[in-house]
Amino acid sequence: MLSRQLNKLNQVVKPNGTVFFGWYIVGAAGGIQMLSGLLWMQSYGAYVVLLQEEFGWSKALVAGAFALTRIESGILGPLQGWLVDRFGPRPILRIGITIFGLGFIAFSYVDSVLSFYLTFALIAIGSSLGGFATVMVSLVNWFSQHRAKAISISQMGYSIGGLCVPAVVICLEAFGWRTTALMSGVVVLVVGLPLVQVVRHRPAETGDFVDGIAPERAPVRAPGESGATADENTAAFSLPLNNDFTAREAMRTHSFWFISIGHACALLTVSAIMVHLVPHLIEAKGYTLTEAGGVVALLTGFQMVGQLCGGYLGDKVNKRLICIGCMFAHTAGLVLIAYADSAVIVFLFAMLHGLAWGIRGPLMVALRADYFGPSSFGTIMGFSSLIVMLGMSGGPIFAGYMADLQGNYELGFVCLALAAFLGSFCFLAATPPKSKLNRPHIVSHK
Repeated sequence: MLSRQLNKLNQVVKPNGTVFFGWYIVGAAGGIQMLSGLLWMQSYGAYVVLLQEEFGWSKALVAGAFALTRIESGILGPLQGWLVDRFGPRPILRIGITIFGLGFIAFSYVDSVLSFYLTFALIAIGSSLGGFATVMVSLVNWFSQHRAKAISISQMGYSIGGLCVPAVVICLEAFGWRTTALMSGVVVLVVGLPLVQVVRHRPAETGDFVDGIAPERAPVRAPGESGATADENTAAFSLPLNNDFTAREAMRTHSFWFISIGHACALLTVSAIMVHLVPHLIEAKGYTLTEAGGVVALLTGFQMVGQLCGGYLGDKVNKRLICIGCMFAHTAGLVLIAYADSAVIVFLFAMLHGLAWGIRGPLMVALRADYFGPSSFGTIMGFSSLIVMLGMSGGPIFAGYMADLQGNYELGFVCLALAAFLGSFCFLAATPPKSKLNRPHIVSHK
């Protein structure tokens, strides 16, 4: 049994006897996302506490900076997607990582609300160009049969960054937020730029093939065979390559809109927790900054477990049904943390929210790629980001405003939990689009 599993693993990693170069790109993508998770996205809640202490800013004002960065990223999305599809991910990553690092260095000198928002705009632009959306274009083009696995493994870098948040908290307490921000900018430049050099756009650039398998050797799975489901008739592994959708064609389908709205509903909860979990635990639950950082690490640990499960299940089970279950878990998690009165409840929140986030995250990319193909994936993701950003930006602002109004986060978290529940119906409705090959009225604009 063990030898059979090892043989299967070897066929995935070394389809031609040597390690498929796509897996090196997965590693580099994971490292790039780890920088974002560790130094920026998952550490922001700790910065919030210290910024409020030093400047006396309101929760809504501090959350507003995070929200505006997400709005910027969303607006930048279509242009970013087109640039990546046109010029490839590596030059865009190089520009993004440079801006990201310089933004952190500038952040260490903040002395007013205006400079705070301006430096966060730099960080946002840099982290967007040099992060998730850009590296996903590369992975979608390098993998088909093992796409969900590759995406989930790369996103574990983000989770590893979250696990290391206590180290950032230690630095914040030992050296202060300004020195920590300055050091973070240097780390981004020193570590991020070499990782970018590994990334390639398409296998043809290195004389390789998708999944490392020559087309004549690639197995074709029919719907229902080897884990494929009838609902996934249009998955990448069962569609001809010439069935790729352009961005315009994708936006004409109901699937594009339902996936985007469902994704936005999920990110309402994720973004609110990113920004407000640490303040909520400190102010309402009596946690210290170090203890709250430990909860972030625990949540991220469950996120990593979820990513492993999501990568495996996503290549075998109906992705939409998995996403619906994850939305239910997001809903339950937010209700639990809103009224948590014991460490056990906080643990249950971390487990539910972390697993849901980890399982669902890679499937957001894989589901779009299955439905619409890899050729215009960057542009499709870019236009989708215009909708998704509403969740990423709206969650922190709404939760922060409600906390300023009510004196706690309870009602705000419960409202966001309801939004996540409603989002589950979007994934239920996001059935696969009809194949272009069966829709002669749609004209390709390639």
